[in-house]
Amino acid sequence: MAEFKHVTVLLNEAVENLHINPHGIYVDCTLGGGGHTKKILSMLNDDGHLYSFDQDQTAIDYNQKQLSTEIEAGKLTLIKSNFRDIKVQLEKLGISKVDGIVYDLGVSSPQFDVASRGFSYKLDAPIDMRMDQTQSLTAKEIVNKWSFNDLMRIFSRYGEEKFAKSIARKIEQQRAQAPIETTTQLVEIIKSAIPARARRKGGHPAKRIFQALRIAVNDELSALEESLENALSLLKVGGRISVITFQSLEDRLVKTMFKEKSTLPDLPQGLPIIPQNIQVDFRLVNRKPILPSEVEIKENHRAHSAKLRVIERVK
Repeated sequence: MAEFKHVTVLLNEAVENLHINPHGIYVDCTLGGGGHTKKILSMLNDDGHLYSFDQDQTAIDYNQKQLSTEIEAGKLTLIKSNFRDIKVQLEKLGISKVDGIVYDLGVSSPQFDVASRGFSYKLDAPIDMRMDQTQSLTAKEIVNKWSFNDLMRIFSRYGEEKFAKSIARKIEQQRAQAPIETTTQLVEIIKSAIPARARRKGGHPAKRIFQALRIAVNDELSALEESLENALSLLKVGGRISVITFQSLEDRLVKTMFKEKSTLPDLPQGLPIIPQNIQVDFRLVNRKPILPSEVEIKENHRAHSAKLRVIERVK
């Protein structure tokens, strides 16, 4: 099996902030290359247990081999599933409460680096971008079949692309002549729709469109919102959730949800004490996100946009 090279960002910070109980039950919602899973396993006693999720069969297969000792010892269970189904999948295994959950969002290095997966605007490949390769919807279908208005909406909403309209129009014109098949074709179309002056700043001109397509293909924001709601309900008192994000839409969603869960509703002025029934169930462990060190950013370019937010159940 090919080496699954992936340097985990904010590894120590994310796991340390879970305050691991060696006898506890933990969940890694984004198994990937197994960075967080290995770290958590190293801190668990034999009666502790970790459940690790990934919808990508490549990640499951790789870790099945790498962590076979821990699986056989009964410390680790690998679950091939979208993390939006965390509650359903754990309930199937008789688990209703856990001590901590970690999320490392975005695309893992192997998904980016294997050209055939179609995630990268730097590698020529069919336009695919599926994290779960058994699903039917691909980025190629979106690019060639979705309406001009739908393309413009996802480019603007998920890519925060200010040239969303002209890029969607250019795609519509090109696919009328022949289907758009490859990432390289798509990159050239995107470049041609953006004014030359704008192309010279702000990173690769296709970056935001590829992000938008990836989010749409994998329904990432809805899946994250659903998963976090379920994860919060699974936490024991004192349990924590660590979430690492790599782009502003995800971070905003996590920040908003965590703030809502840890903030009291508006109360009448002059209330001497806050009634017990409206005390908050959660507290923010860090009001501002934890960021990677300069050393980590230097050693791993994918760390530069990473942010870690942590929440704890207090009642």
